[in-house]
Amino acid sequence: MGRKSAKASGPVAGEYEGASGPLTLEPDPYTADGWVIYVNGVPSSHIVIGEPRELAFEYMRWIASAVQAQVAAVPLDPASLRVTHLGGGACTMARYVADVYPDSRNTVVELDGKLAELVREQFDIPRAPRVKIRVGDARTVAASFTPASRDVVIRDVFAGAVTPETFTTVEFFTDCRRGLASDGLYVANCGDHSDLRGAKAELAGMAEVWRHLAVIADPPMLKGRRYGNIILLGSDVAIAEPPVRELLGGGVPAQFRGDAWVRRFMSGATPRRG
Repeated sequence: MGRKSAKASGPVAGEYEGASGPLTLEPDPYTADGWVIYVNGVPSSHIVIGEPRELAFEYMRWIASAVQAQVAAVPLDPASLRVTHLGGGACTMARYVADVYPDSRNTVVELDGKLAELVREQFDIPRAPRVKIRVGDARTVAASFTPASRDVVIRDVFAGAVTPETFTTVEFFTDCRRGLASDGLYVANCGDHSDLRGAKAELAGMAEVWRHLAVIADPPMLKGRRYGNIILLGSDVAIAEPPVRELLGGGVPAQFRGDAWVRRFMSGATPRRG
């Protein structure tokens, strides 16, 4: 097992014991001070030391663009922005939001307590209250949300390459909506196959809860040509389209699709319940 180290001396590569399997830290050979965090052998997070706005995973850049566009359009007050991240990993997105909005309050819910501890020890994660890590089951935490207690909820929960079904149901979406302010935003990272049945079922469930829906993904994904990530957005206020230059930048250009497109896309899908 790798030894623990103070953040001042930098992360230490190696394998660490996680609550449900091995956690591995590896330097990114293509990025100076970049690190990849593996959970049970699956790439889970990427962090660049000292550069919280560097997001290596395309889907994280899409989430960041969606959140920033909505904060500006509603507008939401950056000085009191409350963001809950269901699924923590290495706190990459919380670290990003805390840097863009220094007065924001980010709560990360992470099931693996050993991963949460490792991230705090090895990486430059802002301290609470800017980034608070809460160890627990994200579904249970969502069920306990106090009404209107947050402005953004970001779901990025995976078991391997799959989001557990309990995070894709009408009941889960209802819990998230209760926790959001009336002008809040729900964001989900959905990993799906070319048939897109999972994304369509989630959107059908979200349509029962939120007035407005949108998605962000790259064109091949939207056309059902491969497995990949599709970002699902829900709100009771109109969802702002991120700047086109932000979605087209990077190695995987993406597109924003709003209400009308989403409702055609999910037509005939059956929401999940339970």
